[in-house]
Amino acid sequence: MNEPLVIGGDCGGTSTRVVVTTVDGTVVGRARGGPGNPVARPPAEAASALVGAVRAALGDLDAARVVGAVVGVAGYSRLATPEGAAAYAAAWSSTGVPVPLRTVADTVVAYASGGHDRPTGSVLIAGTGAIACEIVDWSVRRRVDGIGWLLGDEGSGFWFGVAAARHTAHALHAGATGPLVSSVHAAVGGAGPEGFVSAFYGLARDKMAALAPLVFEASRTGDPAAEAIVADGADRLTRTLLALPPGAGPIVLAGGLLTAVPELSAAVRERLHTATGRTTLLAGDAASAAARLAASGEGTVRY
Repeated sequence: MNEPLVIGGDCGGTSTRVVVTTVDGTVVGRARGGPGNPVARPPAEAASALVGAVRAALGDLDAARVVGAVVGVAGYSRLATPEGAAAYAAAWSSTGVPVPLRTVADTVVAYASGGHDRPTGSVLIAGTGAIACEIVDWSVRRRVDGIGWLLGDEGSGFWFGVAAARHTAHALHAGATGPLVSSVHAAVGGAGPEGFVSAFYGLARDKMAALAPLVFEASRTGDPAAEAIVADGADRLTRTLLALPPGAGPIVLAGGLLTAVPELSAAVRERLHTATGRTTLLAGDAASAAARLAASGEGTVRY
């Protein structure tokens, strides 16, 4: 059987996910590789993670059957540099896939994963970071936020983690307590208010962001402080998208916080509906969305 195949990928800061499908969307291979952000990692290393996942997803399938390939890449700007372009070109040539690779921003495949076929619209992403983008013809035209943990990423996992720690530090100094204070203090450690502050400043950034789930857990118990932080985060994410402002196309909500935390997702969707009168879409699998772009002909464009 020599049915044509397409490749879709989602290359993020934590992992690289690749799917191989037939042109009609039947999945015939999946694989996961290492971190794929060429800004956070050397471009050659990120490209190697993609190629490893492609080979694993293809398995015994004939690479010559591939007629299109699209991958979304976090840190996409690095591919515009000579170093980045050369690293990906060299790595891709080793796969045996006869068609060129098209790379797009990870925000594009996140938008495409909303279960629609509209090339123009908006996407709001909240995971470890947070960003809103206007997508025009499957390319990013404008963006709001996504400027990192020190300057922005409001409503992101990092923002929620710091908000939880900030509340806990103030509460400990005031002698107050509550579910959120108890869980964050236990997670961070440190004896008393000063010990907690010192322990928190000693955490790596990913450990700070890892405090975010404690906010949502406490909000489910009715902790007023946690509920207020969730509402504040929802307000900030809503303002980020409205700052574009969104055009007439679909509005897609993506990222781990907006697709896996029902309380936050519902709060943002309600606020956006009030502001725009429109219903938002939730993102699905980004690698599969990239494969659909490849099958539609988008994968025939060189990066």
